[in-house]
Amino acid sequence: MSDYEAVIGLEVHVQLKTKSKMFTDAPYYYGAEPNTLTNPVVLGMPGTLPVLNKEAIEKTIQVGLMLGCKIPEVSKWDRKHYFYPDMPKNYQISQYDQPLCEGGAVEIEMLSASRNVMGDHREIALTRIHLEEDVGKLTHTGEMSLVDYNRAGAPLIEIVTEPDIFSPDEAFAFLTALRNNLQFAGMSDCDMEKGQMRCDANVSVRPKGSEKLGTKVELKNLNSISGVRNGLEYEIKRQIHEVKAGGIITQETRRWDADQNMTYVMRTKEEAHDYRYFPCPDLMPIRISEEWKSSLGEALPELPFDRQRRYMEDLKLPYTVTSVLCPNRDLCEFFEAALAVHNNAKGIANILVNNLLSELSEASFGDDQKQLSDLPITPEGLAELIKLVDDAVISNQIAKEVFSEMIQTGKTAGVIVDEKGLKQSSDTGELEGICADMIDANPKAVEQFKAGQEKAINAIKGGVMKATQGKANPKLVDKILREMLS
Repeated sequence: MSDYEAVIGLEVHVQLKTKSKMFTDAPYYYGAEPNTLTNPVVLGMPGTLPVLNKEAIEKTIQVGLMLGCKIPEVSKWDRKHYFYPDMPKNYQISQYDQPLCEGGAVEIEMLSASRNVMGDHREIALTRIHLEEDVGKLTHTGEMSLVDYNRAGAPLIEIVTEPDIFSPDEAFAFLTALRNNLQFAGMSDCDMEKGQMRCDANVSVRPKGSEKLGTKVELKNLNSISGVRNGLEYEIKRQIHEVKAGGIITQETRRWDADQNMTYVMRTKEEAHDYRYFPCPDLMPIRISEEWKSSLGEALPELPFDRQRRYMEDLKLPYTVTSVLCPNRDLCEFFEAALAVHNNAKGIANILVNNLLSELSEASFGDDQKQLSDLPITPEGLAELIKLVDDAVISNQIAKEVFSEMIQTGKTAGVIVDEKGLKQSSDTGELEGICADMIDANPKAVEQFKAGQEKAINAIKGGVMKATQGKANPKLVDKILREMLS
C-alpha cells in the first residue's frame, strides 16, 4: 500500500431550474439555437443594469437549508473580474465574502461489496454555497473558437466542499448524493451532458498521518461523475509518483483528457486577488428574515436518504428496493399515492422497481426519454392490480402480464382480467387432478422432496402453473401438493 494519501475538495457548479436568467428576464433552456437567448443585459451593453431573480435566491436558500447550511441575515454581491471571451462584461456578478449559505454537509453512502445491504454513511463538510451568473460556452474547432452566449447569465450555484474527501470513490459518492438531493427537491435537473452540473476538483497528496496539506492541483474538464473519479485516480497516482521521485508539485490547473486517460497542464492557478473582487455597485445586499427562511424550509421535501431509512424501518422494504425507489421523487410520490389506496408496500414497490422502470426504459428512444407521467397508469390503477393479487383473483405471474397490458392500452386491471379471462382457478377438484398428473410426471422431484429437499416441490408447482397457463392459485396448489405428497 502507498505511504501517501489524497486530500480532495470539490467545487460543484449547478444551474438552478428557473424561468429566467439571474439578472434579467431573458429565458434560458437547453437546446436553443446559438446566441438566441440573449438581450442587452446578457451581452453586457453599456448602460444596462442587473435585476435580481427572486426565484433563484429562494432556491439557493432552500439548497442551503436542505444541506444544513447557516443562512446569514445579510448577503451581498461582488464583481469577479477576468478577461475571458465567454463573459461578455469581462466580469461576473458573484459572491465573495458574504455568500447566501455557509457551512453545511452532504450525507454520502459508500456502497458495500454485496450491493444488497446499505453501505457505510458519513457526511462531507461544505465550506459555502454562493449564487452567481453562468458564463457562455466556448467551442474550439480547428484554428477557430466559437462562443454561444445562450448560457451566459443563467443562475448558477457553486457548492464548495472542505478538503474532506479522501478517495475518488468518496468523490463519486458525494456527487451522486448531491445530484440526487438537488433533483429530488426540484432545484436542478443536474444533467452533466447539458452542462447543468459541472465539477472542478482540487487534489493534493501528503504522507499518511500528516496533518499538513500538500500543494493542490485543480482538475478541469470533468464532464461526468465517472470522469471525476477517473481523473482523480490518475492525478493522485501522478502526484505520488512525482513526490517519490523527489519532484515538486506545482500549484496549477490541469485539464483531464478522457480519451488519453491523463491530465495535462492548462495554466498556473489564479488566486483570489487575481480576480480583483469588489462589491457590486449595481446591487443592494439581500436581507434574509427568519420568517422567509422558515417558509422556504417548510416547502422542502424529505431527503432521499431520510426517506430510504423511513421506508426500510416503517414499511420493512428491503435495501435493494429502496435504493432504486428513493432517489426518484416522481416514483416515491406515485408509490405513496398507491399505498394510500391499498396498503401493501412490498407489492406496490416491487412492481414499480422491477416492472415500471423496465417499461419506461423500453418506451424511451434516444432523446425521447419517457417520464412516469407519460405512461397511462395511475396510482389508483396500480393499487387495484396489487389488490387483485392479494385477494387471490390473479397470480403474481399474471399480474406482470396485466401490468404490461395496462401500460400499452391504458385499460384498468379489472377490465383486462375480465376481458382475457385471467382470474386464477381455485377449483379444488380440477387442481387436484392436475397436481396428481404433475406428481406422476416428476418422480425425481417427488423423491427429492420426500428426502427432505424442500425446494424440489417447485419443479412440480411449475408444471401445474404451466398446465393452467398461470391461472392456478399458487397457495392452493402448494397446499394440495403437500397433502398429496405426505
